[in-house]
Amino acid sequence: MAAVVAATALKGRGARNARVLRGILAGATANKASHNRIRALQSHSSPEGKEEPEPLSPELEYIPRRRGKNPMKAVGLAWAIGFPCGILLFILTKRKVDKDRVKQMKARQNMRASNTGEYSLYTRTWLGYLFYRQQLRRARNRYPKGHSKTQPRLFNGVKVLPIPVLSDNYSYLIIDTQAQLAVAVDPSDPRAVQASIEKEGVTLVAILCTHKHWDHSGGNRDLSRRHRDCRVYGSPQDGIPYLTHPLCHQDVVSVGRLQIRALATPGHTQGHLVYLLDGEPYKGPSCLFSGDLLFLSGCGRTFEGNAETMLSSLDTVLGLGDDTLLWPGHEYAEENLGFAGVVEPENLARERKMQWVQRQRMERKGTCPSTLGEERSYNPFLRTHCLELQEALGPGPGSTGDDDCSRAQLLEELRRLKDMHKSK
Repeated sequence: MAAVVAATALKGRGARNARVLRGILAGATANKASHNRIRALQSHSSPEGKEEPEPLSPELEYIPRRRGKNPMKAVGLAWAIGFPCGILLFILTKRKVDKDRVKQMKARQNMRASNTGEYSLYTRTWLGYLFYRQQLRRARNRYPKGHSKTQPRLFNGVKVLPIPVLSDNYSYLIIDTQAQLAVAVDPSDPRAVQASIEKEGVTLVAILCTHKHWDHSGGNRDLSRRHRDCRVYGSPQDGIPYLTHPLCHQDVVSVGRLQIRALATPGHTQGHLVYLLDGEPYKGPSCLFSGDLLFLSGCGRTFEGNAETMLSSLDTVLGLGDDTLLWPGHEYAEENLGFAGVVEPENLARERKMQWVQRQRMERKGTCPSTLGEERSYNPFLRTHCLELQEALGPGPGSTGDDDCSRAQLLEELRRLKDMHKSK
């Protein structure tokens, strides 16, 4: 069609018009080619109407585009795995802790029940007395000269003589050397006490009993029968056998130059008493005969009281002078200092005392007396006011408005740990 038009134009017009027509023909041809190309592309397009890319030249290599790494992907994966695992671990750990606590509570309750039953049999039936007699026979056979070697302390006209009895008990003779009069403290083995009386050539005029337990009061009957004028002192609340002269807090017993004051210290038993020999008349140190209230680096178990009662009794002793000599009812020094090292391992005073005690015990020598000043430095049961012990074992200062309550809780925890330490 374009060729016919061009030919007609050449015949009817001139050369100039022929040039114009050739240009029109060339443009129409280009438009047609372009139109054909578009149609071809549309025929190869996707059903959605999107154009597909032209194939690459064989010389070019296709490199797929890589996505950048997400830095939070690892965190999310760790959280997705760790969170449920942590919850599961927490639940299992809590169950284990709860089981352990239940076991401890049951063991503690069983121990208390067992101790309560055994204690009742020992103190309230004749079985306890029979058990004491068996202990006495065994100790006499095993230690015919006593469980420890002791040395008397002689002051200005006053002599204190420790007498080792049973397997670890101490009885004492307090002697007025001028009047040749003697007072016996806790004479559990009457044979051993009588032998010392005869050896010293003195007259027994009084027995001071700290409490009712047979290992402290078992010799009252035989000695009071043997010495007709002998008076038996003690607390009326404690059921002390063969008691003749009841004592109350701050009552004074006078024998010759001896002035001995009774101090009520309940806790171990309801009517427990300690006896303080006044040092003023003989210009010497005062002497505390503590029974089962206080030992070298230890204290007695609370059988008939609670921690508050025992704390009050120990505070009574803490009110005495540092130079007061402590004469305890048992030889527990090495064991007690070992426990003190567990709760206060960096206490240098305890370490020095422990070395001395170990040397003494290697030679089977007694360790009494100590002084209350020494006890304040290493006896944990007298150190419940110390910040170090409160932070390590107790509720800590400031946790309650009542400081005495916090100290009582710490004392109770110390006693529990001591009982566990002894059972190992």
